Amino acid sequence: MYEEFDGLISGVPAKGVTGADRENPRGGAMIRPSNLANHPHDLRDKAKRHLPAIVFDFLEGGSHDEITMRRNRADFDAVRLRQRVFDHPVIRTTRTTLFGQVASMPVALAPIGMGGAFHPQGEVHAARAASAFGVPYCLSSLASCSIEEVAAAVETPFVFQLYLMKDREINASLLQRAEQANCPALMVNVDTAVQGRRNRDLDNGVSIPLNLRIWQLLDIVRRPRWVWRYLRNKPSLGNLAAYCPDGQDLPSVSAWAEPRFKGAVTRDDLEWLRNNWSGKLIVKGVLDPEDAKIAADLGADSVVVSNHGGRQLDSAASSIEMLPRVRDAVGDSVEVVLDSGVRSGFDVLKSLGRGADGCLLGRAYIYGLAPYGERGVAAALYLVAQELDEAMTLTGTADVNALPENLVFGP
Repeated sequence: MYEEFDGLISGVPAKGVTGADRENPRGGAMIRPSNLANHPHDLRDKAKRHLPAIVFDFLEGGSHDEITMRRNRADFDAVRLRQRVFDHPVIRTTRTTLFGQVASMPVALAPIGMGGAFHPQGEVHAARAASAFGVPYCLSSLASCSIEEVAAAVETPFVFQLYLMKDREINASLLQRAEQANCPALMVNVDTAVQGRRNRDLDNGVSIPLNLRIWQLLDIVRRPRWVWRYLRNKPSLGNLAAYCPDGQDLPSVSAWAEPRFKGAVTRDDLEWLRNNWSGKLIVKGVLDPEDAKIAADLGADSVVVSNHGGRQLDSAASSIEMLPRVRDAVGDSVEVVLDSGVRSGFDVLKSLGRGADGCLLGRAYIYGLAPYGERGVAAALYLVAQELDEAMTLTGTADVNALPENLVFGP
């Protein structure tokens, strides 16, 4: 029963099954957990045991006092779902479209920089799992694997996420490479005018260059599996390495790139992108309704409501809090996707109830990627799909594209 999901967990998708065809992943009243993890928290615990502390903190941490990061979760937890007990839908449909692609559920994998720090060729593993599961994948411009490497590894088109550089020739080159890889959509980050100070990283000596202390080195060598993988496939910044004249290793590319990032994205920048990119344009990092309206007016097809996972402006509002206001500002003129704090299928349904068309998963899939690679990402998606199906059943939701009235309530 539901061999397609079992196949994903074993790393071999069932023949003839596509992600968009999957429904009812629970397979009945009884839950059927992944053979890698019983629940998402289990994957997080395994990632924490597998990764050195400095790498796990790099993934887990937020900016400054991490107020915004904690608020993301607190506000999600405060949203309540309306439980219904009669007329449960026998068939639940999670299939939808996201960023112009058919999706087996309203979820895409968020762009994560330096995926190779968590698992060798992390972006390739994530893209393969997303393709097999039938959800969109977003490749960061700060990925360890290049656009070309990921395009060679998967047949499914993926979204490319761009951090603008000061040199427009480099930006134009990245757009051309994304177009040649048949990327259907471009995602541009607009919330990094300056990088938020991340105290955990500074305390851990994560800087350019690294400044590790003896206890951190001892912690690293206690993870021989991670060390072996890392040394066999040292990650760099695959998309930017081609432009660095001083070498392709991570220290060289990082030192070259850091002063060349543009930072603030202006209206002129968005207009330039709209004029030079023929596919869908996604603006990520919008938290204010006025900014969302500006993005829509400048030709954005989608806006991603995000506070960068609590890694930029500390004391900012949570994404789930601002989501309804952004939706009201843009109406149905653009697709609205929620990012930051999403950890479960229940969070996905809450987001839809608050006005989102879908969600980005970030840390939630890296928890699976770190210890298990592609199989771990598939396990994370499988668990989210189970939770979403359970939430839909118990709220009387038959279709993610036609939600019942008053699905969510609370602050």
